[in-house]
Amino acid sequence: MFCYHCGCHLSEYDFCTACGTEVSLYKKIMFASNRLYNEGLEKAGVRDLTGAVISLRQCLRLNKNHIKARNLLGLIYFEMGEVVAALSEWVISKNLHSHKNIADVYIAMIQENSSRLEAMNQTIKKYNQALTYCRQDSKDLAVIQLKKVLSLNPNFIRAHQLLALLYLDGEQWEKAGRELTKCLNIDRNNTLGLRYRKEVDGALSDGEDGAAKPKSKEVIRYRSDNELIIQPMNVKEPKRSGGAAVLNIGIGLIIGLAAMYFLVVPAAVSKVRNEAQGKVVDLGNQMDAKTAQITQLETQIKTIQEENAGLHEDLQGYVGTDGTLRNLDLLMGVAAGYLETQDVRQTAEGLENVKKAVNLEEASEAFRKLYDLLVAGIGPEISRIYGAEGEDALNDDRFAEAIEILEKAVYYDDTNGNAYYHLAHSYRKNEDKEKAVAAYQRVIELLPGTERAARSKQYVADLTDS
Repeated sequence: MFCYHCGCHLSEYDFCTACGTEVSLYKKIMFASNRLYNEGLEKAGVRDLTGAVISLRQCLRLNKNHIKARNLLGLIYFEMGEVVAALSEWVISKNLHSHKNIADVYIAMIQENSSRLEAMNQTIKKYNQALTYCRQDSKDLAVIQLKKVLSLNPNFIRAHQLLALLYLDGEQWEKAGRELTKCLNIDRNNTLGLRYRKEVDGALSDGEDGAAKPKSKEVIRYRSDNELIIQPMNVKEPKRSGGAAVLNIGIGLIIGLAAMYFLVVPAAVSKVRNEAQGKVVDLGNQMDAKTAQITQLETQIKTIQEENAGLHEDLQGYVGTDGTLRNLDLLMGVAAGYLETQDVRQTAEGLENVKKAVNLEEASEAFRKLYDLLVAGIGPEISRIYGAEGEDALNDDRFAEAIEILEKAVYYDDTNGNAYYHLAHSYRKNEDKEKAVAAYQRVIELLPGTERAARSKQYVADLTDS
């Protein structure tokens, strides 16, 4: 264990022998974090994944730099089918400790297999579509989507739970029980799965599974759909004379054949002919409808293929050739470099690369917030550096180069009046009157009552008159 203040190895004392910092509470926190990690590891070993997640999250609350705990948490998320959450933990782990980190292996395992990455993407889409169907009360379609999800990702616990819930709603207790068994085989102490399992066991114990339940020795009762059928037992038919029965049957057959020949057959033939003609007409209409439907489906398939190609290009833009979330890795790398070296110029160059690679207006709120924090952190200092370099370029009559440098200076610090003043001069000497006037007006706003403000007013008057 190392001192959080100076980084020296800690001894058995409650203070750092190198810098004298009090570390008793720090040691307790680190010991508690390691204990929670070991607890999570033990729970994961017996497939108590829910308990392991809780322990590891508590561990990371105490020590966010616990790399082993973060990597193990990512593995557990991956085992539960939560691929996005797993990748998030591994990416954070990689950026906290990039040297010899097994998270690189886990990330590469997913990134290098394009078919697996596509399957994961389809899993998320189909699960979200199943949720939409549930909200629209299209439960049959939701069941179909969830079965497709589980064929792509059999360990997706949330899909098992939702499918079991749909079976419970339809009183298909045995199917719900099978899904919950699969869920609990993955995560033995999953709270929601155990709750659903209790409902299934209660329903089956009450005889609501549709199986026959003998209630007495005299009758058999069983349920068919929503009807209760009662079948008597040991009921015998009364005996009758054999000769009379044969004679009655013969007379009945003769009368029936005669009636059928004179009455039923002509009407039946006519009815069959009419039905056949009607079926021919119906088949013709169905063929026309199928033809129109095929044409419509072909158009939809073409549209979907075009949209899929566009989405694939967008996905490749985010994933890149060397890893998922390339742009996020790029920004986090810039942030890590700044925290490590405090080199504002290197950080500014990194931010410029990020700005070229990413449309900041379409980026997520968290991405934009981190970017703005970095700009604000280095802004004043890098603005002064670029302002001095731009002034030198202006004095050497390198106006285009001065404009490029000074625009960076005012981008990082919009309150740098001196940089605006030299930028206005550069625009004016480069014969860009409109931009020069705007820059001089900005100088007047930022440096009121100064000599440069007075000169700027004069330049504005000269440029607008000419």
